[in-house]
Amino acid sequence: MNGFRSVSCVALGGNLPFGEMDPSMTLVSAVAQLADRGLMIRSLSRFFATPCFPAGAGPDFVNAVILLESNFPAEGLMNQLHAVEKNFRRERRDRWGARTVDLDLLFMGQNVTPDVESHQLWRELSLEMQQKKAPDQLILPHPRMQDRAFVLVPMMDICPDWRHPILGTTVREMVAALPEADREAVRPL
Repeated sequence: MNGFRSVSCVALGGNLPFGEMDPSMTLVSAVAQLADRGLMIRSLSRFFATPCFPAGAGPDFVNAVILLESNFPAEGLMNQLHAVEKNFRRERRDRWGARTVDLDLLFMGQNVTPDVESHQLWRELSLEMQQKKAPDQLILPHPRMQDRAFVLVPMMDICPDWRHPILGTTVREMVAALPEADREAVRPL
């Protein structure tokens, strides 16, 4: 770990129970585990019910986002997120499949990783190719966050004025650009 503390945003999601816990309880427990690992939780959005994607692939999701502060570099923070997912028996079998918990790093301040060209490549990848391919390295900001109401609507609760370092738009502007039906499908619990 380095001595620099950065603010990051992490998307939380799940649509399967974990033992006796429903997805909302699992997300609360995951946030507590992140705090136990030394990550300072600065903000937690409301929880939202969101449709499963693709439609009919499983139960609807519960989604939220957190702002956290840490002195982990990006890969170290990802390791912490994956360790917590593993505690909830997260299995990475099907792309966009059902899961007990999913923790996705959305951004680390204004960092662009690995570079603008790689980000553009993954941001512009067709939906068909997104289902078949996953990057072999961390891409920040998350290359499809601007297209996902289930990420952006919760972000409005805690960081509406964060500005995307490549697109130049704020969370508020990205939400406004989404189709109305996508925004309305993300319902507070």
